[in-house]
Amino acid sequence: MVKWLVVASLVWPAVLASAAATRVSHAAPAFSALVYVAASRICHQRPERSFHTAGVQWPVCGRCSGLYLAAPVGALAAVGALGRRNRARRARPAPKLVFALAVASAPTAATLVAEWLHLVPVSNAVRFLSALPLGAMIAYTVIRMARGSGGPIE
Repeated sequence: MVKWLVVASLVWPAVLASAAATRVSHAAPAFSALVYVAASRICHQRPERSFHTAGVQWPVCGRCSGLYLAAPVGALAAVGALGRRNRARRARPAPKLVFALAVASAPTAATLVAEWLHLVPVSNAVRFLSALPLGAMIAYTVIRMARGSGGPIE
């Protein structure tokens, strides 16, 4: 299961990028359409909150782009940590993972609050950058928990 999750974390951002690239080049319209429809089930795809390449909107918004592009980093870090932890026969307790998730979500939460309260305008680049820590930490946590080395959550 862990291997499939790691592969998925690597493949999904590549699929998203490929869909945008094929839409720009007008190649493989069926593939591109399928990816955009699939992405619409998990992202609002609002044009003003999405990056554009050559006038073509990406299949997910800036924040989702940050989440998905950081996920492989977190997944690979978890695999490396699993190897080290297994050799040392120590597992990171789940409360530490939960705390790390909370810390990693802080930048994204801050941008959401700033947007909702109209405190400051938040650009797509800021949405993207603020989602990077959360995307990596979500993938790290999912891999660790899937491997059973995260400890019980109580």
